Amino acid sequence: MRIASLGTLDLKGKRIAITAGSRGIHGIVEVLSETVAFLKEQGAEPFLVPAMGSHGGATASGQIAVLSRLGIDEQSIGAPIRSSMEVVEMAVIEGKASVCCDRLAFESDGIIVCNRIKAHTAFMGDYESGLMKMMAIGLGKHVGTASLHQLGFHRFHEAIPNAAKVFLENAPILFGIGIVENAYNEIATIEGCHPDRFFETEKRLLEYSKGIMGRLLVDKIDILIVDRIGKDISGGGMDSNVTGRATNGFIRPGAPTIGSIVVRDLTNASAGNSIGLGMADVTTARAASKVDLAVTYTNALTSGAPLAAKIPIIAKSDRAAIGMARRICSADPTRRLRIAHIRNTKELDAIWLSEGFAKELSEQDNLEKLSDFRPYKFDDEGNLQSPSRLD
Repeated sequence: MRIASLGTLDLKGKRIAITAGSRGIHGIVEVLSETVAFLKEQGAEPFLVPAMGSHGGATASGQIAVLSRLGIDEQSIGAPIRSSMEVVEMAVIEGKASVCCDRLAFESDGIIVCNRIKAHTAFMGDYESGLMKMMAIGLGKHVGTASLHQLGFHRFHEAIPNAAKVFLENAPILFGIGIVENAYNEIATIEGCHPDRFFETEKRLLEYSKGIMGRLLVDKIDILIVDRIGKDISGGGMDSNVTGRATNGFIRPGAPTIGSIVVRDLTNASAGNSIGLGMADVTTARAASKVDLAVTYTNALTSGAPLAAKIPIIAKSDRAAIGMARRICSADPTRRLRIAHIRNTKELDAIWLSEGFAKELSEQDNLEKLSDFRPYKFDDEGNLQSPSRLD
């Protein structure tokens, strides 16, 4: 990462804000702590600002709590976290959308924008999830995020870069750090860039990210079982690029067709934000008991995606949930049921497939069979003991 080029700038005594988002990015603690250490070596006074729109219940304390659950705190990073929901309005775009910036970041001597670059779950464009969105949505806090989302996802391919231009012209953007993960949920590359290279760098890294992103590699799934969903997994709880289901009907080319989806649980880091649960057909009482409606509704209303916050059919156990999903998946009765089971939509290096996929396993070079087929095992309460057991 070419952050060393910052050493050519006079940073002594400068207050530098570094963005920290709500996603569970692999190695993010190390990336942020190394950035902080470098800035301190240059005599700067770095601090982190939560850049996550309305997440954490749209409160300053809630956003600090989100970061803490991701392992991001003053002790692990080596710098203070300064959280506020106050913003500075910099411009109005497309006639009605306010472009806002976190006041603490705006009033700093420089902002380092750090984010993962990947395909978005609700729209396509040259710039989707990345540095542009971190500025426009993340640093926009609740006010700016809500205003931009009023435009609708169908306009985000233009609104996000337009809002980013406002940031680059008005906010003290110092540097960018773009992270790309591969299909194994590992960092594939980290690249730093100066503000005048943001657009060029992000466009190139997005294309690279799409080429190596995780996929299910099978189609025509009768039932997809997902162990956990959460905001730390994807902005949509479940990545629609994997499941093919998005709240606005967006379907990325190559997504599988799925009869029914079962969600077994929420991640702890999501802290009750169940956005994405509405895209499932069945869930468990275990997952439903963890839903924080206030946090979830704040996120849903801000993003204009109420369907994502709905609660599907609730089953008392994993066995009951799978049984319900089987009844509603409209599977072809003349063939074996095709069940795919994943930990979440980020960790796709190993998935469980039923015997209905035996032909694909024998014919596709990109699928490797790791074990023989074996039946599910349930405990006395009807919850799965295999192939995966929730902690």
